[in-house]
Order: sequence, then C-alpha cells, then structure tokens
Amino acid sequence: MVFVDTGAFFAIENERDQHHPEALDARDTLMSRGERLVTSDYILDEVYTLIRMRVGHRAAVDFGESIRASRFFRIEPVATLDFESAWRIFRRYDDKLFSFTDCTSFALMERLKIGAVFTFDRNYAAYGKVAVRP
Repeated sequence: MVFVDTGAFFAIENERDQHHPEALDARDTLMSRGERLVTSDYILDEVYTLIRMRVGHRAAVDFGESIRASRFFRIEPVATLDFESAWRIFRRYDDKLFSFTDCTSFALMERLKIGAVFTFDRNYAAYGKVAVRP
C-alpha cells in the first residue's frame, strides 16, 4: 500500500504546480503496478479546500467525485485512536514543522503498516517514512 498526501493530489490536479509532470508520471506508475493507494479523510479535507481556493470550485468538486468513485483509492477515516496517536506525535516533535494533519497521516500509516507515501512534502522523510516519487 502507498499513502497519498495532499501535495501529490494537488500536483496532479493543478497544471501550474511545479511538480505536475512528475506527479502524473508517479500516479501512472503506481496505478500500472497495481499499487493499493490509500488516503485519509483529513487529507481529502485539505485537498478539496486547496483546489477550491487555488483552482476553483468546479475543479474541487470534479476531483472529489473522481476520488470517491475511483476503484484505485481507499479513503481511510482518521479514527479516534489515530487522532490520539497524532496528538502524541504533534506534542513530541517541537523541533519539526509537522502540521496536525501530517501527524494524523503518520499515525494512520503506522496503524495500517504503510511504509511508503506518494508526496512532495519533506516532513514524511523527517518522520522516517519513505517518499515515493517514481
């Protein structure tokens, strides 16, 4: 399984993003390999808002509809257990610029034993996760 982060989704959807070509290639590679792609409801919250504000409402709705209908993505809710674990991570790392959403992703990945992430965010590597950018 590979966790998909906000920046990867945004780079795929926004043609003006500096990582757009690389994100499309990575997505296509992951899908062609049959990787199971997982994201969280917190990540989708961030992505919907980011696309809405920077690209437009229609683009955010179209993105949301495509993700919700996709057979390639599993949307995993951040459970109470993940939230509490994320809070412990957030409290512990005062030397890192982890957002709370980053911490929920770390906690969820640990619970689901996901060691790889499709992201352009260096925080995952700082936390010890493997960034996937084929």
